[in-house]
Amino acid sequence: MQSKLHIKKGDSVKVIAGDSKNQEGKVLSIDRVKNRAIVEGVNLVSKHTKPNAKSPQGGIVKQEASVHISNLMLIEAGTGKPTRVGRKLDDTSKKLVRYSKKTGEVIK
Repeated sequence: MQSKLHIKKGDSVKVIAGDSKNQEGKVLSIDRVKNRAIVEGVNLVSKHTKPNAKSPQGGIVKQEASVHISNLMLIEAGTGKPTRVGRKLDDTSKKLVRYSKKTGEVIK
């Protein structure tokens, strides 16, 4: 069974460690097995491509590489600042929801 993660696809995150430190972007996809995420515009690498139907010329293409989840911090929608994420049982819906540890507000 895969573990629950503190970020989801579509979240805005800030990179807190590594070569792309302090960069922000939107999460495009998550690999739950490897605990890694691809973030828009972060950790760009050069990929050499052969000519094909999509790119007839071929050449070098810049694309995002994955970043470890532990190096990402969720950005709060209201304040725009990074926050830690916790989980608590919601009283009304009886479901586990994510909340901001900085403000205590439920996320989404």
